[in-house]
Amino acid sequence: MELRVLKYFVEVARTRNISRAAENLYVSQPAISKQLQLLEDELGVELFSKVNRGIQLTAAGIRFLQRAEDLLELENKTKNEFANFNRELTGNIYIGGAESHTFKFVAQAVKNFREKYSDVQFHIYSGNNEDIERLNSGLLDFVLTIQSVDFEIFDFIKLPVSDIWGVIMRKDSSLAAKEKINIHDLKNLPLIMSREAMTEEYPKFFSTQLNKMKIAATFNLSYNAAMLARAGIGYLIGIGGLINDAELCFRPLTPELKSDVYFIWKKYRQFSPAAEFFLSEMKNLYDKPSACSIQCQLRR
Repeated sequence: MELRVLKYFVEVARTRNISRAAENLYVSQPAISKQLQLLEDELGVELFSKVNRGIQLTAAGIRFLQRAEDLLELENKTKNEFANFNRELTGNIYIGGAESHTFKFVAQAVKNFREKYSDVQFHIYSGNNEDIERLNSGLLDFVLTIQSVDFEIFDFIKLPVSDIWGVIMRKDSSLAAKEKINIHDLKNLPLIMSREAMTEEYPKFFSTQLNKMKIAATFNLSYNAAMLARAGIGYLIGIGGLINDAELCFRPLTPELKSDVYFIWKKYRQFSPAAEFFLSEMKNLYDKPSACSIQCQLRR
């Protein structure tokens, strides 16, 4: 399986037309058709099916498209890394980040780092369950996560604060008068819940009652979910410190539900010089007792 063939496949998937893909890639149509047939033979599946005026991806083709795009992205990342290997510190750093107010600690490290190395670019990927897989495959250098992590595979820095879970709701809601919200307060109310938290965080609070709660909507990014809460569609069960909206308020859950936050990277990973230096910046800031003083500074 060659990267050249993956590029053919992705372009055909994008245009849904072999002739148009051939024109865009400056390759003959028979050459692309032959390579796609060899690719299907190698994989043992059909990647495309014919429709009235062209072709479309099969179910296997849709899955393979994601893998092909990941491999081409990794190729581009590798080229950029080695293009800058012997120069003054430049390059790209890729960070996956869970939606968390604790990302401000990473932001502080980025600020400090770019004051010294302004030619380094940072690329942030937010709120995606696939971040760990992308980290494992080398598409990301680091991930900020509240999920359980296999520390046999990943090294980490535990950030000096935790995320606190609660209810985000309209200020004119009847529950807004309460200082804290318990599970009985939420029964029979329409809830807006994170898909990522369904398997780990929510069961800690709702226990066996989780399947009995009334779910009005699910989400993976908090901003859009907050717009649903603002419209009065339901009560958003999420992390504090993320939403700043004059019509909404946050009340913590009781008993308290909190998540530790980890900045992780793959063990034994050979970093680019830029990523190596940035990791040193993170360690200098947070992987030591003086992190408490930095925490206080960031809260101001």
